[in-house]
Amino acid sequence: METGSPRDAGTAGTAGIPGDEPVWRALPPGLLRMRRLLLVLWTAVLALAAGLLPGLLAGPAWAAFALLPLAAAAWCWWLLGRNWRSWRYAERADDLLISRGVLWREETVVPYGRMQLVEVTSGPVERRFGLATVQLHTAAAATDATIPGLDPAEAERLRDRLTELGEARSAGL
Repeated sequence: METGSPRDAGTAGTAGIPGDEPVWRALPPGLLRMRRLLLVLWTAVLALAAGLLPGLLAGPAWAAFALLPLAAAAWCWWLLGRNWRSWRYAERADDLLISRGVLWREETVVPYGRMQLVEVTSGPVERRFGLATVQLHTAAAATDATIPGLDPAEAERLRDRLTELGEARSAGL
């Protein structure tokens, strides 16, 4: 039995509270494309190094070591797809839910009243793929609430909405 899945959270976690079921949003496919492209680039470098050096120094048969990075890349290609599908987020009335993970599912609940800072960042590779990351900071130092791979417009909308809700919810503290 899987626990903590978005489907379980939507039915068991809010049983008896009509209209408070989270509406989960998946990440856009640009994040998966970016990660797979980086995987291909790094694998090409590793396969070249693993095949070229032994092939030149010890003989052509040793160039078969280039197959090891390629086999690992095929496995990682599949894992990246599974990991990308596991990322979701949902905005509820009082908090933001972030769910991720394949083997170890992790669901983070960030109450709007606890948020202190909402950042939107985009590195050079993310900008090339038209992506942005939203990171939430709370008073707890261990909080890791990040939503990667969003469209920049969605990231800005989410930042503005979370900031507005955070200001409204923390006014009573």
